[in-house]
Amino acid sequence: MHQLVLVRHAESDFTRKSLFCGFGNDADLSPAGVQEAIHAGQLLRKSGLEFDVAYTSVLKRAIKTLYFIQEEMDAHWMPVVRSWRLNEKHQGALQGCNKKEMAALHGEAQLK
Repeated sequence: MHQLVLVRHAESDFTRKSLFCGFGNDADLSPAGVQEAIHAGQLLRKSGLEFDVAYTSVLKRAIKTLYFIQEEMDAHWMPVVRSWRLNEKHQGALQGCNKKEMAALHGEAQLK
């Protein structure tokens, strides 16, 4: 039986600062994000799941999240497919802007 396991990237610096982030901002993992990724790897190792291949976007936060997961699972041998098609959507003019400030300026409904 085949299984698909989806893991979103861990917390980024932009997420921690409540900034809009998409593929136009290649934000790094925050220190808390590094710990989240390590913890995800530990949980996956304990689950006993084995993987044939991993897919990731070409964004630093996703690649690093996968790296820490592979490190915890002792699975750096695993083939990795990187594709820009897995990148997050572009946030346009909102990229890098503070979410609360933009909501106050334009209204919550505009940002959903």
